[in-house]
Order: sequence, then C-alpha cells, then structure tokens
Amino acid sequence: MNTPICDFVENYINSNALRCHMPGHKGKDFLGFEKYDITEFFGADSLYEATGIIKQSEDNAGKIFGANTFYSTEGSSQCIRALIYLALQFAKQNGKNTHIFATRNVHKTFLSALNLLDFDVTWIYGKNQTSYLSCKIDADDIECALKSAKTKPCALYITSPDYLGNMQDIKKIADVCHKFGVLLLVDNAHGAYLKFLEESNHPIDLGADIVCDSAHKTLPALTGGAYLHISYNAPSFFKENAKEALGMFGSTSPSYLILQSLDKINPYLYYDFKNELSSFIKDTNKVKEILVSNGYSFCGDEKLKLTLDIKKYGYTGFSFADILIKNNIYPEFYDNDFVVLMLTEQTGKNDLKRLTDVLLSIKSKPEVFDAPPVLHKPKRIMSVKEALFSKREILDISKCKGRVFASLSIFCPPAVPIIICGEEIDESAINCFSYYGVKKCEVVK
Repeated sequence: MNTPICDFVENYINSNALRCHMPGHKGKDFLGFEKYDITEFFGADSLYEATGIIKQSEDNAGKIFGANTFYSTEGSSQCIRALIYLALQFAKQNGKNTHIFATRNVHKTFLSALNLLDFDVTWIYGKNQTSYLSCKIDADDIECALKSAKTKPCALYITSPDYLGNMQDIKKIADVCHKFGVLLLVDNAHGAYLKFLEESNHPIDLGADIVCDSAHKTLPALTGGAYLHISYNAPSFFKENAKEALGMFGSTSPSYLILQSLDKINPYLYYDFKNELSSFIKDTNKVKEILVSNGYSFCGDEKLKLTLDIKKYGYTGFSFADILIKNNIYPEFYDNDFVVLMLTEQTGKNDLKRLTDVLLSIKSKPEVFDAPPVLHKPKRIMSVKEALFSKREILDISKCKGRVFASLSIFCPPAVPIIICGEEIDESAINCFSYYGVKKCEVVK
C-alpha cells in the first residue's frame, strides 16, 4: 500500500522548490518540521475537493476500514457536525422529520451542532447510570422509544465507546434502527482500533450508517487526525455530499502535517497493526488480572482502556491521580470516581510494566463510600440556541437553583455535559456540579 501524500511532500522537499505560497515559514526550521508543512498548490490536491493524492490516500484508508472513508484534520468534532448535517439534509430531501434521538452522554460537539443546525432532539436516558459519562441502552429501549415516538426521528445518535470504556451493542441497535427506517450515527471517537481486533467490533462492520473515528486517540496519528466513514450500505447521497459537509465545518487551511500522518499509518494499519494490537491486548489482559488479584477494580468493556473504579481501592480519582502524576504518569481523565488510563500498542511492554509497577506500589485503603448524587431528569426551558444567544451571567453554583444553564459544557475532558444548555438547574443538578468540583456556572440572565 502506497503513501501518496507523504511521497509528494518528500519529492517537493527534495526538489529545492522556491516556496512562493503559504505558510509563512517557507519551510525554514523553527520547530524542525516546517519543511513538511505545505498547503494546497499544484499537485498537492485539496482536502475538500480531493481528486489526486489525498483522494488516493483516502481510498487506501477506505480499503482498510471497508467503508467510504474521508479525512478530517480537526478531529471527530468536525466529523460529528458533518454527519449530523448530512442526516438532516437527507431527511429534508426525502420529506422526513429533522428530528434526532440521542443518548444523553453526547460530546459537547453534538450540542454545538444542535445550536448551529437548529434541529429537534429527544434524549435517551440510560439504565442504572452511576456516571453522567455513560448512557447504557439496549435495543429493546430503542425499539420502545421508536414505537412510542409521536415524531419519528430521522436518526439515532449514540456514543460508543464512551469515556469510561463502556460499549453499546451496535449490531442489535442497528438492526432495530433499520427496521424502523432510521439512520444509526455513531460517535466512535475512542474506538478506531476496534476494526483491528481479531474479530472486528467496529460500528461500520456492525451495521452503523455513518461513523466518526478519532485516529489520533487510539492509532499512531497526530492530534486532530480523524475519519468520517460512510457505510457501503448507506444511500449514495452521503458519500456524494460528505466532502461538502466536512468543508462546511472545517478550516480552508487543513493541516498537511496531519494529512501526512493519516497517510503514513495506512500501510502499518494494513499490514502490521492487527498482529501488534493482538499481542499488546494479551499483555494488557494479563496486567488487568494481576491488578485485580491485588485489589483493583475496573469498569468498561474496552480493550485499551484501564478504567479504575478507584474508590473501591480506597481513593478518590483526584487523590489517586495525584499519586500517578508524582510518579510521572499522566492519566487521560479522572474525577471523583474514576481514573482513565488510555493505552495503545505504542505503549509497549516496557511502559506497560512501568505502569504496572507503580500501580502495584500504591497500597490499598478502606473503600471510599461516597456515591455520586442522583441527577433528576432536567426540565427543558428553552432550546440550546435560545440559551446560547441569551444574555448570560456567571454565578456561584449555590445561587443557580431555578436558573437556566447556558453553557455547552463545564470542563474538557470529557466535554460531556451534566445538564444540557437550555435546561433548568434544580437542586439535584447543583449537588452534581458540587460533587464534581464545579464552583461557578453560566446561566441565562
């Protein structure tokens, strides 16, 4: 498998060309990588009108993932906005409702799309939730919701895997969606590697119609590298309009460094990655067994996340993360209840052992019994757009009862809202904000 973008840039560098085009550094070293940082000019193709080297590279990626695959240099955030736009446009053109069902633990990008595209949403709540980060549903829940819906949605939007590593049963959910003529859109930002398990667990292979992957999260790509996948089974409209949709929400100056990164990993993914991933997952599973035998507890289904249910080990997530950081280990995420350690095959055996040794050196303590407060289903007062475009003020959280929340999210990561912009802040929401250390809140004035 070739690397057309990387090959073009190398040839350009070696040609000693005079750079009378952007960027302004002209390929001269400041950080050391500037010579690889080019822009659209003759032969370099153009991301949102790709017919040359970028198109060839995307076709290579599509061959790997078994889909119509398009690059993003602005992460899954760009892809999420694009896939929602595509679903809404398809619905409008086919006389369907611009209404989307979505699980409650959406990334704030979904809410920004809700603001920009101004569609209707019905929230799907999970069963027995212990964290706002998760929203476990099953196919029966979706079937009941679709049967009882006064307004049939054009799409169901779900996040899987979520930030804690919990995964939905995509296959069964996809079957239900298609039974009712509803598109399945999946935020798979944390799961690009699922394609390369011994048996693929990637949403595209399980029946999803449109999927976003953050290559940079679990594959060896630069930050910002992502994919928008359109299923071969999806109507041709989506493939034909994907570039327009991505271009609508992306910069007209996409990073060629990120494009080269996505291009460069294609041969690795095609030839070597599956075997290396399989070997690393076996090593990770052994580590999990050792840690469990020493008192640690894990949650989540995902192979490459170590999500520590850390209160059972006697610590809050904050206090445990402090210990890790003092040992020069930096978690992906932590809150009161969990510590999330993201691994990839690039972590390797040596660093996996280093992590294991530190975890085993930390002594367990009596379990912390401090459950997160229960959040009542919030009352919607106004739309996301209305709240965001209202006059706003920032208040101490203790003074926010009865006010309307006016922010897309409180903190990132994980950028998953406790309540949604436009909803009323009740006592239970205040308790949740306080529990997670939120001291101030933006509300409608």
